[in-house]
Amino acid sequence: MTEVEIMALPVLRSNSTPERWDPFREIEDLYTQMGHWMDSTFGRSDQSTAGWAPLADVSETDDAYLVEVELPGVKREDVSIELSGQDLVVAGELKEQEREGTLRHRTRRTGRFSYRVRLAEAVDADAVSATLNDGVLRIRVPKSEAVKPRRIAITEG
Repeated sequence: MTEVEIMALPVLRSNSTPERWDPFREIEDLYTQMGHWMDSTFGRSDQSTAGWAPLADVSETDDAYLVEVELPGVKREDVSIELSGQDLVVAGELKEQEREGTLRHRTRRTGRFSYRVRLAEAVDADAVSATLNDGVLRIRVPKSEAVKPRRIAITEG
């Protein structure tokens, strides 16, 4: 019989209270880091859009794309929306609030942000609309008439 050695590994201990682990925050951070890596690798490193990416939902109907971006605390004048071809870019800044006293814990993000999405089909850039209400930016990007589904009538031969 052979003897098996068991080795104990050191455990790091801290006097501070542990933070609550948030798996969604970890995924969002990973997504943001991957986006920065892809941008720097493939040459899209525009410093004006550096920062963090807000959470967003993109849905598609028969006649439009609907984009909802979470921007709590962001003012209308601090956001810009650009559509170039099929690329939609929402960029802006969440400004730091003045505070009294000492900030002990921070999980809220501030600073420049950018959200990019490539829409699958041609869109009508002249008919895009956007509203910012209750911290959610809602953008409606209509599809081009050429790509909307059409019903074709069948005639007798």
